[in-house]
Amino acid sequence: MTRNELRPVIKLRSTAGTGHTYVTRKNRRSDPDRLVLRKYDPVARRHVDFCEDR
Repeated sequence: MTRNELRPVIKLRSTAGTGHTYVTRKNRRSDPDRLVLRKYDPVARRHVDFCEDR
């Protein structure tokens, strides 16, 4: 596998509906499912879940 296939760039979109996104990379071998992280949303000014958006 090449570098881009193994660790793709993904967008994490806020579930608060503000439209704020984070950009990160993930390992497909260790995390084949969609990623969900709890991060800070500066628009909503609180911590919310950010889900992987493909």
